[in-house]
Amino acid sequence: MIGLVFKSTGSWYSVQDKDGNFWDARIKGKLKTDTEISSTNPVAVGDKVIFEVEDEHVKTAVISGIKDRHNYIVRVSPHNKNQKHIIASNIDLALLVTSIADPRTSTGFIDRFLLTAEAYHVPAIIVVNKIDLVKNKQTDVLELWKHIYGLAGYELFPVTGTDIATLASLENKIRNKTTLFSGHSGVGKSTLINQMIPGIGQKTKVVSGWSGKGQHTTTFAEMFLLPDGGKIIDTPGVKEFGLIDFEKEELSQYFPEMKEELKKCKFNNCLHMNEPGCAVKPAIHDGRISEERYLSYRAILDSIEKKW
Repeated sequence: MIGLVFKSTGSWYSVQDKDGNFWDARIKGKLKTDTEISSTNPVAVGDKVIFEVEDEHVKTAVISGIKDRHNYIVRVSPHNKNQKHIIASNIDLALLVTSIADPRTSTGFIDRFLLTAEAYHVPAIIVVNKIDLVKNKQTDVLELWKHIYGLAGYELFPVTGTDIATLASLENKIRNKTTLFSGHSGVGKSTLINQMIPGIGQKTKVVSGWSGKGQHTTTFAEMFLLPDGGKIIDTPGVKEFGLIDFEKEELSQYFPEMKEELKKCKFNNCLHMNEPGCAVKPAIHDGRISEERYLSYRAILDSIEKKW
């Protein structure tokens, strides 16, 4: 039988068959897969899998293979920084939930998420949640983000997760798509999902007052059906988005606003630092690339070089 993985706990998986029935499935023996990716989790939410019925009465099954993935997105494994962990597969859209206040999301975190999505060919958008908490000078931050990421070609959606009226354009954007939700703990992913899917009852927790950081409320990745069509994949909150298998010479290719300028650089392996004939530096001077994104690129490049 063929099924779709809706939930992964690492050892057990919730799989939906073509008739809408859910099975508690596990992996038995060597898994047959057409993909060469090596990761800490062989099966991910969003995978189409081949499974065999183990017990019809209690709906248990054994997964024996994975169908081809048209894409997937990974992060550094939370258990081993040298290994990949597949966040989800077969995704139409990667959505990063951020917040300017309570807690604050850094642009470095945003940029690492976006370049990972670019590298794995997943279109990405940014949601700025809790805009009802944005006050005074923080409004300048919101406008800056709109400018920075607008120049880079990304859509940004300011919302208040507890106010359904602010979610209309976002709901329209993700309708009939399989959308991955990611972000720091405490930014309000679960609150957003509760608004979009009434009655789902995702657990929410307030941000810790003394640390300003969120508490983990989602333990495992899980997929949910949207009432008007489409699916949401909720993922555990992450403290940092570690990169893996990125080469320093290819990094700028994953900044869309830089990509157009790369072909104009004098050298193919230009790192856009101090090389002669670099086309990226003039684009920053002319305002076609934001200085903030370039500085973020430099910081990420430096973090890659330190591994050598």
